Formats: sequence, structure tokens, C-alpha cells
Amino acid sequence: MSPDDRKRAYRMDVLLAGALVAAGLAVTGLSVAEISTSKPHPQVAQATHPLQSTPGAETKPPAPTEPTTTGARPTGVPPEPARPDAEAQKAGSQPALPPAPAEKSAPPIKDR
Repeated sequence: MSPDDRKRAYRMDVLLAGALVAAGLAVTGLSVAEISTSKPHPQVAQATHPLQSTPGAETKPPAPTEPTTTGARPTGVPPEPARPDAEAQKAGSQPALPPAPAEKSAPPIKDR
């Protein structure tokens, strides 16, 4: 490709880019003008239809009420420990977690 062809191609690319930018700005300007000149429409919310009962609902028994909780702990079940005691471990039960590893410490860092 000769330098003249490159120059011509560059000019065409720049011209096309400028035309695209100008077209985008024109569309944006027209959109803003349309929005600003139109009358503001009131916001209308869509309402739901009124509830209608199911056919034959009068003959059906009402749904049972939900049981209310007092928030108190049940008294019939005694609390159990998180880890079994030594006698229980000897009897065969396993602890929930393995024993924690011993902490390791490194020698102090020497100053240079």
C-alpha cells in the first residue's frame, strides 16, 4: 500500500467516525427534545382485581390455626453436653471434634 493510499484510507476512516458521532449526537438531541416537549403523563399504577372466593368455600371447613409458640424451652428433654465426659468416652462414644493440635512456636528472629 502506497503512502497516498494510506492517507486516503485514514481520511475516510476519520470521516466515517465523525459522521457516526454526529449521527449519535443528533439522535440524542432529538430524543431529549421529544422528552422535554411532551406533556407529562400521570403515573398510573395497575391495581389487582378484588379477591373472589373459591366456589363452594362456604361448605369447606376453615383452615386450622397455626400453633403458637411460647418461646420457652421444652422441659421434657434435658440438655446434653457438647463433648461426652471421660466415662462416656471409655464406654464407647466418640468426641464430636478431634483434639486441638498443640501450639507451635518458632525461635526468635535474629537482628542483622
